[in-house]
Amino acid sequence: MRNNLLPIALLLSATVAAQRPSPAPAQSGSILVKGGTVHVGDGRTFDDGAVGFRNGTIDFVGYEYAVKASYDTVIDAKGMQVYPGLILPDATLGLVEIDLVSATNDEAETGVMEPEVRACTAYNTDSKIIPTVRSNGVLLAQITPRGNRISGTSCIVQLDAWSHDDAVVKVDEGVHVNWPRAFVHTGWWAEQGGTDKVAADKRGEQLQELRAFFSRAKAYADKVVPERTDLRLEAMRGLFGGGRVLYVHADGAREIQEAVLFAREMGVQRTVIVGGHDAWRVADLLRDRKVDVILRRLHSLPQREDEAPDLPYRLPLLLKERGIRFCLGYTGDMERMGARNLAFLAGTAAAHGLEPEDALRAVTLDAAAILGIDKRYGSLEPGKSATLFLSTGDALDMRTNNVVGAFIDGRSISLDSHQRRLWQQYERR
Repeated sequence: MRNNLLPIALLLSATVAAQRPSPAPAQSGSILVKGGTVHVGDGRTFDDGAVGFRNGTIDFVGYEYAVKASYDTVIDAKGMQVYPGLILPDATLGLVEIDLVSATNDEAETGVMEPEVRACTAYNTDSKIIPTVRSNGVLLAQITPRGNRISGTSCIVQLDAWSHDDAVVKVDEGVHVNWPRAFVHTGWWAEQGGTDKVAADKRGEQLQELRAFFSRAKAYADKVVPERTDLRLEAMRGLFGGGRVLYVHADGAREIQEAVLFAREMGVQRTVIVGGHDAWRVADLLRDRKVDVILRRLHSLPQREDEAPDLPYRLPLLLKERGIRFCLGYTGDMERMGARNLAFLAGTAAAHGLEPEDALRAVTLDAAAILGIDKRYGSLEPGKSATLFLSTGDALDMRTNNVVGAFIDGRSISLDSHQRRLWQQYERR
């Protein structure tokens, strides 16, 4: 009997080892992190600084010598850098585990206009990818559905939770629209082809369908008590009352202009452009309409053959110079596993003209402001959530970044992951 149970015991131990780390319990005692360089997230820094927090909320930020209160635990961060938790917008973490296994793919639904699709309910906190992302300082994310003309509603989560209900920071906060493209680029990343203009009649029909749907949704929203409940139109209601954000995925200047003017005409209270490769070209319109931008992945090729090769790297500086608020996204090929490199996008922006603290702000405070969670997250300030991490080097520099500790709402989370376990396993070989 004992010999028969041994293979089962080994199998169970291997299964447990492959699972994600258990979510951390609530903060029980007060904690002070002192001695490191504290990056507030709003442009300020404190050399020999300190951050104190109790019950998940920060109660002190400043120079170490100014600390007056006592704390149960004191962490010596001398020589380290202390940062607010990084925020990843427009992500599909927890929606897809293995691209080639359809049973693990829940990022898109069938149909065309599907605003009632809720990313929150599909979010899988057991994803093995999530620990690999947060181990590099990414502690919050906007989970966003893909596909369709209207792909659904997104939600914002913190990345250490037992279930999607526990993870949610802000539920159903925005509706995502993929704006019809005027031009389609052929070829592939290593050998770009030409640019084909989309047939005018086909694109015209798509825009008409979108206008008709928004008109129906606005008329529905105007009725306090509709005659018949329509789940699709109910999901659109918040756009006209200001409770939800309209995220328009568009890159070209023409599409961005069309979308912003369309949203205003339809009575949408707040619009954010996602992608925004040409946003700097229409900066006056975006600034006047107070439209924010979630930039496409900076580590990409230019959209056109005649554009400078480093244009994607300079987009943050171009928007900063024109007074447009923006943050950095990581949408694209292998986006889920690659999202751990979010900090390095900010590093690229800093290397191409943006001030380092402004680059950090693009993945912390400005990201939080664009997503509507800046009252609680995005910077290290008294009264805000103790969501932060410690690195022995510059978090924006892939050569020195080394995250050694992290907290979400004051909870000391595990930085373990299956990648780290594999590295340790083969290092001992």
